[in-house]
Formats: sequence, structure tokens, C-alpha cells
Amino acid sequence: MKKHKLKERLQKNRPMTMISLRMPEDVVEDLKYVAPKLGFSGYQPLIRAYVGQGLRADLARLEKTPEVIQLVENLKKYGVKDEIIDSAMADLNGVRQAA
Repeated sequence: MKKHKLKERLQKNRPMTMISLRMPEDVVEDLKYVAPKLGFSGYQPLIRAYVGQGLRADLARLEKTPEVIQLVENLKKYGVKDEIIDSAMADLNGVRQAA
């Protein structure tokens, strides 16, 4: 992610928009159970965190330069495991993936 976009994303007073999302009841109950255990004030901030985490990972993957793509292909050719490459890319892009 570009530095200026990251700086914008870190601002607490960003405008919000309301959406409606249909989810299975058991998933919502699990979110409500997990949220306080992870330090969230409710399940909606937890959902935003999950969406943000996945979005950052996808944006990082989509923003790969041709040089990085070639490097990854070469690492695979030399036998470096996908898990190691993915972990290194996550570290490079500031995205921690859950194990």
C-alpha cells in the first residue's frame, strides 16, 4: 500500500458509510463471543478489523511489481516453499497473516 493511502487509513475520523450484511446467526454469535476476548468493544469493530486485514493482504498481493513477481518465481524455482514466500511478503507489506 502506498504511504499516502496508509496515512489516510490511519486517521481515526475517516468518514464511514452504513452497509447491510446478511450473515448466519451462529457466525454473529461467535463474533460477539470472540470480540471482547480480542479486546474489541463489539462484534462490528471486529468485523471491520477482519475486513481490513483481508483487504490489506489482497491489495499488497495485487500491487506486486514485475520485479517482485519475477523474484517470487525464481525463489519457487530454487525450492523455497510457498509458506516462506508468503510470510516474507506479508512482513514486507506490513501484513501479518494468522497461522
